[in-house]
This record gives sequence, C-alpha cells and structure tokens, in this order.
Amino acid sequence: MKYSLSSLIVILLVGSTVLSVYLPVFNLPKLDGPEKVGTQTFHLTDQNRDEIFTEDQSDKRELMVQVWYPTENSNNNKRDTLFPNNKEMFKKYIQSFSNSLKLPEFLLDYLKYSQTNSYENVEILPSTSPYPVVLLSHGMGTSRVLQASQAENLASHGYIVVTIDHTYSTFATLFPDGRVTDYKKSTTTLDERTKTGDIWTKDVKFVIDQIEKLNSGAIESQFKGKIDLDHIGAMGHSFGGATAFNATYLDQRIKAGVNMDGSLYEVENRDDINKPFMFIRSGSFEDWLANFEMDRNSDDEVTKFLSDELHIMKNVINHGGNVIYIEGTQHFNFTDLQFYSELVKLSGITGDINGKRGANIVNQYVLDFFNKQLKETGGDLIQGPNDLYPEVEFVDPEEL
Repeated sequence: MKYSLSSLIVILLVGSTVLSVYLPVFNLPKLDGPEKVGTQTFHLTDQNRDEIFTEDQSDKRELMVQVWYPTENSNNNKRDTLFPNNKEMFKKYIQSFSNSLKLPEFLLDYLKYSQTNSYENVEILPSTSPYPVVLLSHGMGTSRVLQASQAENLASHGYIVVTIDHTYSTFATLFPDGRVTDYKKSTTTLDERTKTGDIWTKDVKFVIDQIEKLNSGAIESQFKGKIDLDHIGAMGHSFGGATAFNATYLDQRIKAGVNMDGSLYEVENRDDINKPFMFIRSGSFEDWLANFEMDRNSDDEVTKFLSDELHIMKNVINHGGNVIYIEGTQHFNFTDLQFYSELVKLSGITGDINGKRGANIVNQYVLDFFNKQLKETGGDLIQGPNDLYPEVEFVDPEEL
C-alpha cells in the first residue's frame, strides 16, 4: 500500500510538471502601442442572405464579430479573458474546440485562465479625428480568437479592428443565446474553395455595411462618428488572407490589404489589382518557389492556378506592394496558437523561430504597412531589408 501510494504521488507530480510545461496558463503578449485596448462583441444577421451550411431554409447568415479599439479604461476594469468567462458557455466552446483538435476536453480546461490585454465594453478613447479601421479574418477551421493579439496590437496603435468569425468555417462560434456552431464545410477542391471564398468575401462586405451603420448611428453604439470610413483595410491569415485579397480587389471601400500565408482561391481577372497590398509568406516559401519552377509549365489545373497566383504577386510588387517571407516561420506562426503550448512547436505547424519574436515581426510589418497606406505615416520597414529584422526577406518580382 505504501509503495503503491508513493508511486501514485510520483506519477501525479510528474504529470502535473509535464502539464505545467507543455500546457501552461498563458496570457497574450504585452502591447507595444501607446494606448490601452477595449473590446466589444456584436451579433450580426444578414437578412438578405440565406445560410447555405444548414438544412433549415429559413436560416439567415449570422456572424459574431469583435471590435477592438483604443481606450483609457477610466473605470479600471479587469482584463478580459481570452475564452468565454461564463462556465456553461466556456464548456460548450471548449467541447467544440477539443473535438476539432481531437484532444480530451480536460486538457484544454486551463484555457479559461488565459487573459487578453483588453478591457470589455469600456469607452472608446476620445480623438479629434476618427480612427482608421482594419477587418481581420481567421484561417479555415480556426477562429477569430486565434488572431486576438494581432487585433490588440493594431488597436493599441490607434486603429479600430474588427475580427470576424466566419460561421461554420470555425472550430467553434458562440452566439449570445448559447448556441455553438462548429466546422461544417470542406474545401478540398478548387471549386469548393471558390464557393466558400465567395461566402467569406460577402461576409466582409456585410460587416463593412454594418460598420457604416455603427458610424452613422443607424446601429446605436459608442462608435458613432468615431470610424474613418475613407481609410479601411483588410487582412487575414490563410483562407482569411485569401479573403482579404479578394475583398480588397472587389470592394472599393477597402483601400489596402494584407494576406498572411494564404493561397488564393480566386485568380481569374485579379492580376490588375491597383491598390496597395502585401503578401507575407512563411519561411518555406523560398524552397516552395524553387521546387515549383520544375512544374510551372505543366497543364495541371492546380499548377496553372498557382502560376496565376504568382503572376498576381508579381504585379502587386510592380505596383508598389510587397511580397515578403519570414525565415524560421511556418503556417501557424501567423496566429496565437504559437503561445498556447510548446507542443505546438513540436508538432511542426509553427517554425523554429521563437513564437513571441515571430509574432512581433508580423505585427511590426503589418503596422508599418497600414500606417503608410491608411495613416500616411511610417512605411520604413516595407521599403526593404532592415537590420532589426534579418529574418525578413523581400521577394524580387523576377523570382516570380
């Protein structure tokens, strides 16, 4: 009995140590902007669009969007939690998250302690001029929660940022009435990608329509008159990055955009984009580009599509935009997943670069780009190589 109890205690101690190392309670990286950040969530319904991902023909397209903005936080509110702080809501959300990751639910229970740097439902910081706005889309099958640190960082530098959950393309979207939707749609073929991409692009358009109503007061909120509708940007990761490109091309209200490591889903008639745009690719892009050269002249449908995508990138550079890649990164270094656990790096979906270093580089280049295009300030980093960030490589159009 004594030896069995001792063995059990050792196992529990080792187990708790391993969990504390590989599944630690974490908070998002500290802000580097001068302002504190507030956040507010909205439930929006597009009455003009049917929801095609459900069987009920009366369903309309519903979205959850989160607005991040500068604040004084004069009431000294506590920082907001990253995940829902209501116990029942958290349980529903984590159930969907764990099912998506194929992990036991109890392994993710620690996430309820993680905090953002933001304060919920506080007043927006008064300003003599309205704030430029950036719309931010997540990747396929993830969630707006994985782009929170990027939204916070831009907001701390004087932007209003709107993150969108593209319903039924997330691991979980939680609605105010307690419903939780999960991932419904596959995008394994070019045709499926294009159809789903069209829905996401229309999501962005609809959200901009609602932003206009918030600014005019048609939707009652504290944001009336606070949004600079003449300076709207779009950005996103992976499929969300492709959506940022497509929406920037199609919607004249969007003045500039950023695609973070997202392969496009629509290339037809897109090579004449005449707005400032930036592609940020992961560190594997250089090797991928070299390998692709051997197949570039193939008649294969996918190869031709990728060749057209590279042609678009080349035109973006030739029209004053940027294509860069960050050495040491992989696809999910453009999300907050890299902060969740060391196990993420071991899985190979993030690169060798330190997670906070990689996130900071992405944030600095995104900020510099939008400062130049939406605020007419800055722009130094996107001019070319910089000794502060030797990991960043600028792609020459001739390489494409």
